[in-house]
Amino acid sequence: MKVLITGTTQGIGKAIAQLFLDNGHVVFGIDRQNSSISNENYTHFVCDVRNKDAFPEICDVEILVNNAGTQNEEDIDTNLKGLMYITEKYAFQPKIKSVLNIGSASAHTGAEFPEYCASKGGVLAYTKNVAIRIAPFGATCNSLDPGGVLTPLNDCVVNDKELWAQIMDETPLKRWATPEEIAQWAYFLTVTNTFCTGQNILVDGGESINYHFIWKKEQP
Repeated sequence: MKVLITGTTQGIGKAIAQLFLDNGHVVFGIDRQNSSISNENYTHFVCDVRNKDAFPEICDVEILVNNAGTQNEEDIDTNLKGLMYITEKYAFQPKIKSVLNIGSASAHTGAEFPEYCASKGGVLAYTKNVAIRIAPFGATCNSLDPGGVLTPLNDCVVNDKELWAQIMDETPLKRWATPEEIAQWAYFLTVTNTFCTGQNILVDGGESINYHFIWKKEQP
């Protein structure tokens, strides 16, 4: 299939691109940085998703993965508006099979920086809007909403022993996901899945279900 992925230079986006390439798909990547991916089936475009006038002409996209995002850097413009610009340009055409938006567990809990949460919350709502409008093509649209993932963006807390211990106390599985694990979810939701649509899939190692139930201990 012809696959378009944004934010492919590192982390989740790079892992998703690599998994599609490993499975024989033709992949186009859009990122504001240069890519280190080397594969005859990969074409990279240096482009900022906020700049819709500079988008490359890529026809007949079958799978679109909106992964490009940022934190504390014009989050709404990049994480929400940029995602919308990409989707509106490439998704609504007869060849489309699936659209996947990479959201965030923070959109479900509100437990992060205000503009980041707002931007990702918008992604959840826009996902449902796209699912309705893309259904006439027989295509699906969902969001994949990770919790903590071991990416360079999160090194500042992963490498801080005290903060990391606090984070692990909040995570029942006592670890964060690898980019490759999130990529497996992305592949399933876009290639294997053909019926689930308009859903926001939360993958956070159980962090959002950890409510710290406290009760008085029985006296001996």
